Amino acid sequence: MRVLGIETSCDETGVALYDTERGLMADALYSQVAMHAEFGGVVPELASRDHTRRLLPLIEQVLEEARLSRGELDAIAYTAGPGLVGALMVGAATAHGMARALGIPVLGVHHMEGHLLAPMLEDEPPAFPFVALLVSGGHTQLVEVKGLGRYRLLGESVDDAAGEAFDKAAKMLGLDYPGGPQVARLAERGDPGRFRFPRPMTDRPGLDFSFSGLKTHTLTAIRQLEAAAELDDPARADVARAFEEAVVDTLVIKCRRALDQTGLKRLVVAGGVSANLRLRERLEHECAKRSARAYYPRGRFCTDNGAMIAYVGAQRLLAGERDEIGVMKAVPRWPMDSLEAPASGQA
Repeated sequence: MRVLGIETSCDETGVALYDTERGLMADALYSQVAMHAEFGGVVPELASRDHTRRLLPLIEQVLEEARLSRGELDAIAYTAGPGLVGALMVGAATAHGMARALGIPVLGVHHMEGHLLAPMLEDEPPAFPFVALLVSGGHTQLVEVKGLGRYRLLGESVDDAAGEAFDKAAKMLGLDYPGGPQVARLAERGDPGRFRFPRPMTDRPGLDFSFSGLKTHTLTAIRQLEAAAELDDPARADVARAFEEAVVDTLVIKCRRALDQTGLKRLVVAGGVSANLRLRERLEHECAKRSARAYYPRGRFCTDNGAMIAYVGAQRLLAGERDEIGVMKAVPRWPMDSLEAPASGQA
């Protein structure tokens, strides 16, 4: 089955073609980061308009790369949520329109399920079951994964997600959007011994996260440095280092607890923050101590992309799932623990 995947949940337009026999055949991505950087964050109306401009040319690019015509597609998968409703509607309308014209099935899939299963696109994918840490701009979750659609939420952020916290810390430090990579680069020059920020919710049992207090602590440290006329470039780097280490330590502690609690030996880490090198190094160290193994998507599949949507769509389409043509789904808020396994039981 050849499945075209469409991702338009936020500020990246992703398209890919996945063949259930041959694997990933082609993928393309257009990032709107430069456009939104001027405003310090994503402007929903601008995002929707840009998806409208970019999506069809990207579809043609992917088909050309795969040396296929539209008529050779077997199905289309698109991101139905969560995300910005206007951006989601662009992908949903395009997918349903093409599916109607071609007479093929179409399916809306969950954006975070895409991130969750993105490592399945790699040469050595993880086997079920495993623990997954999903860390992106809008979500921080720990999930026990027993199979496709068989998910148990272990813990999640009760306020800001890790990615949001990075973006807000970057803004406090005068860095450009998106904040995660900027903070990480600045932190490389920081002194790890100058500041120590709190590791929120690690002094109590449980697997939930909270980063709002860490954000406030960071702002307080910056204001104290400003008041003392000491907020120079080295001090900003020191704050970035302390902030990054606090986030990384918190994520690692919770992952360690999740592995111990479930007894599992496989850890999947996905979402934009999973590209953070300090986080990967620390998780590799923790997994090695437990004879466990960590799995990640390749760099370009850590952020939003069409390949993960095509893959998840293909698995659920094979199991018989599909939308009613013309009944488009665009769900801004969609808890992942509401997903179910395919009725066929295929994993």
